[in-house]
Amino acid sequence: MSDTEQAKTYCLVISCPDAVGIVAEVSKFVAEHDGSFVESNHYTDVQGAWFYMRNVINADSLSISIEEFREQFQAVADKFEMIWTVRASNEKQKVVLLASHASHCLADLLYRWHSNELNCDIPCVVSNHENLRSMVEWHGIPFHHVPVTKENKPEAFKQMNEIIERHNADTVVLARYMQIIPPELCQKFAGRLINIHHSFLPSFIGANPYQKAYERGVKLIGATSHYVTEDLDEGPIIEQDVIRVNHSCSKEDLVRMGKDVESAVLSRALRYHLDDRVIVRGNKCVVFQ
Repeated sequence: MSDTEQAKTYCLVISCPDAVGIVAEVSKFVAEHDGSFVESNHYTDVQGAWFYMRNVINADSLSISIEEFREQFQAVADKFEMIWTVRASNEKQKVVLLASHASHCLADLLYRWHSNELNCDIPCVVSNHENLRSMVEWHGIPFHHVPVTKENKPEAFKQMNEIIERHNADTVVLARYMQIIPPELCQKFAGRLINIHHSFLPSFIGANPYQKAYERGVKLIGATSHYVTEDLDEGPIIEQDVIRVNHSCSKEDLVRMGKDVESAVLSRALRYHLDDRVIVRGNKCVVFQ
C-alpha cells in the first residue's frame, strides 16, 4: 500500500472502564464531523469490567484535521476516563531491530519491510555479533555492532540505549536477540519492546527450549511473540502459533521447523502492533485481528 493510500485513514484506539453509551458517543462524535468508519471493533471484558475499541476512520470524510480531532475528542475521553490514541496511517513508526547470530527472523522482517508489507521505517539494526552486517547493509540500513560480555554489560546496554535514542525509536524488536534486556530498558519501552520466544509459552521458558521439547517428546512445537517485561518470557502475549511434530523428529528437525513458525509469529505480532491492533492491560493483550 502506498503512502498516499495509507494517509486516507485515522486509527482511533480506546480502552476504558465499561459503561453504557461509549460506542454511541464515539460514533456521534465522528458523525458530527462528517466522518465515516472503514473498520470498527470493540470488546468488553465482562469479568474485568473493561471496554476496548478500535475504529478506522476515512480521513478524507472528516471535516476536521487530526490535530483538531485530538483536541476536541478529549471531552469524550474525559467523560469515560479513556486511555486513547489516534494516529494517521501514514505516520510510520521507527522500529529498531536487535539481533544476535540467528538470521531467520531478521531476514524475514527485512524482506517484509523491503516489500512494503510492514508500515514502518527501520533506522538501524543493532547486534552483539558481526555476522549479519552484510545482509543488513545490503538493505541500505545502518548496522551497529555492540558486543556484550559478562564484563561489559552495563556499558554495552548504555551504548545500545544511546543508539536507540539517537534514532528516535518508537518500537524495538528483538529478532532473536539472545541477551536479557536490563530492567530500565524494559520499563522505558513498556508496551513497545517486542520479543520472539522459540517456544509456545508458558512451556519451556528461558534458554534451549528445542532441546527441552525434544527431551520431553512433545507433539507440538510453537513460538510466542510478547512484549518484554522485567520478568523473563512472561510479558503480555501478542501472537502464538504451533506446528505438529512426532517421535521421528530430531532436535535439528525441531529447530528447522521452529524457525518457520518463529518468523511468521514475529512478523504478525509486529504488524498487529504497527496497525494499532494490540491493546495491553495488565499482563494480557486484546488483539483486534
